[in-house]
Amino acid sequence: MFWLILAALAALLIWYHFVRPMTHFKRMGVKQTAVWPLMGNQWELLLKKTSFAESVKSIYDMYPKERYMGYYQFSLPILILKDPELIKQLTVKDFDHFTDHRPFVNPETDPLWSNNLFSLTGQKWKEMRATLSGTFTSSKMKHMFGNINEAAQNFVEHFVKKNQQMFEIEMKDTFTRYTNDVIATTAFGLKVDSLENPENDFYMMGKRVTNFSNFKTQLKFILFFLTPRLFKYLDLSIFPRQVTIFFQTIIHDTIKVRQENNIIRQDMINLLLEARKGIKNEENDVGDTGFATVKESDQLDKYKPKQLKQLSNDDITSQALIFFIAGFDTISTALCFGAYELATNKEVQDKLRQEINKEHKNGNLTYDGLLKMKYLDMVFSEILRKWPPTVMIDRVCTKPYTIQPVNANEKPVHLKPGDTLWLPMHGLHRDPSFFPNPEKFDPERFSDENKQSINPYAYIPFGSGPRNCIGSRFAILEAKAMLYHLLLNFEIVPVGKTVVPLKLLKGTVQHTAENGFWLGLKRIQQ
Repeated sequence: MFWLILAALAALLIWYHFVRPMTHFKRMGVKQTAVWPLMGNQWELLLKKTSFAESVKSIYDMYPKERYMGYYQFSLPILILKDPELIKQLTVKDFDHFTDHRPFVNPETDPLWSNNLFSLTGQKWKEMRATLSGTFTSSKMKHMFGNINEAAQNFVEHFVKKNQQMFEIEMKDTFTRYTNDVIATTAFGLKVDSLENPENDFYMMGKRVTNFSNFKTQLKFILFFLTPRLFKYLDLSIFPRQVTIFFQTIIHDTIKVRQENNIIRQDMINLLLEARKGIKNEENDVGDTGFATVKESDQLDKYKPKQLKQLSNDDITSQALIFFIAGFDTISTALCFGAYELATNKEVQDKLRQEINKEHKNGNLTYDGLLKMKYLDMVFSEILRKWPPTVMIDRVCTKPYTIQPVNANEKPVHLKPGDTLWLPMHGLHRDPSFFPNPEKFDPERFSDENKQSINPYAYIPFGSGPRNCIGSRFAILEAKAMLYHLLLNFEIVPVGKTVVPLKLLKGTVQHTAENGFWLGLKRIQQ
């Protein structure tokens, strides 16, 4: 009898902790995915049956007529939003209920990483965003453009000066060296050439901090998502301590030298130092960087404290670090997918090169010249549509909220603080109801005649609402400058190692190609 009672208790505990959580959405009247106990919907990813982007897309397509649906990241229930109007409602109109991202580091173990703009929550985020809101305007980016353009020129010149007609290269490794050099000069005030000096400390540290596919790091993420309390108890850190110290030392030393010698350089450190002093330069009327640029929300004005937050050196380091991570990996990813599409859509590449050659006749590339190039903006907007570097973005409910029913089969969905939502960019951007023939790479979607018909909440490569990506202008400039200089001198072509159609890497959250992005750079005879 004793053993029967013990077995029944064990079965009850197993049901309560591992089976019942997987019925969370069924009990709410929300359609959900088929799940495995404990692993939820992660089993295909863990067993390397699919890529994260393909997983998001297949789940998005599961219930085509639903405005939202349930998904499980291990045992964590996540509500996936599929309706642009609902996304607008929750991320803009009712933003105060969904102000935060889900934390993925322990603030006590990783204080430097948890104090950046992406990781901050609540009032701390509001104060930091209000402090930085004037730092990444079009006018400020125009001042910084010289550094970005110089890095792009140096990158392409590395290949131009070699006596070869054809280069067969893996684009991910190559483009991360460019984005590394851009971030080094614009965010850390350092001159780095990662093609000429491929194993420089700055690049090697960048590789370490953005490598989320190694087994040890993946194991830490799994442990964090499964048992955050145990993760905190074990005092584990996602990021290597020596990497944090490396970047912290660079920023502190740079700030000290600049203050002691009254050095002013048009880069991110200078902008953050001005924000610390409360300096507000008058904005000039300059053009914005493109269709995909996200605008700063008017709601941020109400979050501004009477006195803006005084940025410490560690605060500045934290912001520089998050821009490093975003710039190092996501922009290089966008450039890789873009290079693949240009190589396999020659007519698009030829048309873009014609526009580049026309602009090049005006002399050295300028910020205004780059922004005048309409077809370049159409091409890059379509790259971000078909291959958003971030396939989804999350929001966390911070105040009780109810999604009211709209369709006949819906019930009120009651959300409580801590509940997680996903905005599935990779699903939205490939939904034929928003983008006809979504698998086709078609920059004409973003022509002057067509772009007005695009639903702004179905096209969200940089997120939605006040918590969108503050660095979208920087990212677009960085990518466009590279495409300009590269296509001016080279034709991007498929090579023997190019896989057509492209296959995504399975078993990782990183959005990249299986076996890499192998392409050729064929010198253009001037």
